[in-house]
Amino acid sequence: MAKALVIFLHGVGSNGDDLAPIGQHWTALLPDVVFASPDAPYAFEQGFGYQWFSLAGVTVENRPARVREARAAFDARLSEIMAQNNMADQWDKVVLVGFSQGSIMALDALVDGRYPLAGVVAFSGRLAFDGPLTPQPYTPAMLIHGHADNVIPWRESESAAHRLKSANVPTETLFEPKTGHSISGQGAMHAAAFIAQCLQD
Repeated sequence: MAKALVIFLHGVGSNGDDLAPIGQHWTALLPDVVFASPDAPYAFEQGFGYQWFSLAGVTVENRPARVREARAAFDARLSEIMAQNNMADQWDKVVLVGFSQGSIMALDALVDGRYPLAGVVAFSGRLAFDGPLTPQPYTPAMLIHGHADNVIPWRESESAAHRLKSANVPTETLFEPKTGHSISGQGAMHAAAFIAQCLQD
């Protein structure tokens, strides 16, 4: 039986197959870990793929509400994965790894405190949460962002890190000067090392 579960959360207009190969690369680095990479629950209305919440008419002001509305479907998808892997309610053995919109959902789950997660990795994300942060104690986060990101500015992760630290979330950051809106090999390796640390007994 696997000792832990890593759940990948893809970006908007993509699908679970996009991030699944990272888990294949991490297998040797993270033995006894199962990797899951589900599709988001909603079809992307502006093209192919899926989304965790709609981008139609989204603004800085209404984004937090969109994320809150997306929680029910997000939580249901995670619960399905937990059940499929015989890990129901074992959230302390789960690490969420998000990219872009997937990172928004992962960070929301962290600061809302719904789950006592083992850790969260957020690539190219932002913290779209407009209330007081109420994370579970001792759940660490790693934020990785490229300075060359022209979709979500890297300052979003910098701001998120400040807010997380102010809420006593153990937070690490990695900012990559030449990386755009993507996951670099270096970033993936740093994330794997962070996850291994999260899952140490």
